[in-house]
Amino acid sequence: MDNTTHERLLIVDFGSQVTQLIARRLRELNVYCEIHPYQNVTDAFLADFAPKAIIFSGGPDSVTRDGSPRPPQSAYTLGVPILGICYGQQVMMQDLGGEVHGGKISGGGGTAEFGRAFVTPQGELSLLSGWFADEKEQVWMSHGDHVAKLAPGFEVYGTSPNAPYAITGDTARNFYAVQFHPEVHHTPNGAKLYENFVRLAGFSGDWTMGAYREQAIAAIRAQVGDKKVICGLSGGVDSSVAAVLIHEAIGDQLTCVFVDHGLLRQGEAEEVVTMFRDHYNMPLIHADEQELFLGELDGQSDPETKRKIIGRLFIDVFQKYANEIEGAEFLAQGTLYPDVIESVSFSGGPSVTIKSHHNVGGLPEKMGLKLVEPLRELFKDEVRALGTELGLPASFIGRHPFPGPGLAIRCPGEITREKLDILRKADAVYIDQIRKHGLYDDIWQAFVAILPVRTVGVMGDGRTYDFACALRAVTSVDGMTADYYPFSHEFLGETATRIINEVQGINRVTYDITSKPPGTIEWE
Repeated sequence: MDNTTHERLLIVDFGSQVTQLIARRLRELNVYCEIHPYQNVTDAFLADFAPKAIIFSGGPDSVTRDGSPRPPQSAYTLGVPILGICYGQQVMMQDLGGEVHGGKISGGGGTAEFGRAFVTPQGELSLLSGWFADEKEQVWMSHGDHVAKLAPGFEVYGTSPNAPYAITGDTARNFYAVQFHPEVHHTPNGAKLYENFVRLAGFSGDWTMGAYREQAIAAIRAQVGDKKVICGLSGGVDSSVAAVLIHEAIGDQLTCVFVDHGLLRQGEAEEVVTMFRDHYNMPLIHADEQELFLGELDGQSDPETKRKIIGRLFIDVFQKYANEIEGAEFLAQGTLYPDVIESVSFSGGPSVTIKSHHNVGGLPEKMGLKLVEPLRELFKDEVRALGTELGLPASFIGRHPFPGPGLAIRCPGEITREKLDILRKADAVYIDQIRKHGLYDDIWQAFVAILPVRTVGVMGDGRTYDFACALRAVTSVDGMTADYYPFSHEFLGETATRIINEVQGINRVTYDITSKPPGTIEWE
């Protein structure tokens, strides 16, 4: 999508797993930004992109290594503010005439630092306006290398016990660098630093969902022309917002295909079909493909294999129905930015693929369809804001996320129809409990996973040998990080009792208290 009408900030990605959180902080400030891997940021790219400011991300490499990731030297001569984060600070120092030492070197020059630390101020700096109310600021450090000598023009503005150059700046050039990560929630006041940086850079904050809506509609019309689009509709917030947005852009040129793959929640197929046919009056094909999907998944237990089977079959099903729609040349998907980030490591870079997403990675040439992905640049909370902008009801926009592979990734091990039926019933009880206790809107996502293990139990006077299940509920802002929801023991006990009493096939209930990271939100 062409975003040249917005003031733009460039984030040069050196491979940090939390680079995306920098973008989130900036989007919250109504600043449009793009993340680009350092290999793609050439002199020509910079001239074309024309950023109003630049941020260098963290990364796992060492600037002391020959061939380590670097930005082009022209980044420093554009005359725009630059902020270096962790590895980004070390890159700036090394490139501009300072020194960086590798490893845990003791004695005056600082040592490695991982986890919580406290920074104290050294002088006044506009970047730090609103910081240090208590004479120190909690931050999150994650570095082995450290700056040993500042580049000419830089001064120290903050120190920590193991990072004497924790905050540095060259105010004449508007270059700033910090050793910690202000984008993560472990740096509680980190958002203020980004707010100060974009203010120093002169951003007006012109990135809004109203502007994005108009821009996205124009981009869809320009891409599609008079051709037809089929949209993969799951009934979740992402695909639904994408469908409504595209329908607003091109009307009946859009046909939605709702694929019932047999991996949906209880009553979901009927709910989705009724809502879109009756309420939104969109052309909708209800593709009942349960036997196809469940047949291919039979006997499969590897999570990546299951995801890839589902992704391949989605493509096959869309191809089949696209062939029946004359003039269909495009496939629309509700792909989000976190999906892209988790699935695709930047080419040749040091970041790693977390897991594949069924709707990421392009289309096979044989399909003959081009992708329309109007939400690809957005995070989940931005999609909800766009849904509000488009007039979708609040009750619908607030629905918990539901993954494209559906219950397949909540059923570790082999998938059977018996396990899916048990899982649907347990999930329905769990969500009913959450709603009954008024907790639904406080939780980002909640679901039941049926575990690939049977356990011995006693019900009445008899022995049972049934499945165990795990309850999962997390709080999050954008799905990139998450904490488990702190249910009371009373709630958990009541919910476990209901599931065991009402769902035949489960005799043991556990609660998953893993955060993300180190876990993911879904079990697979």
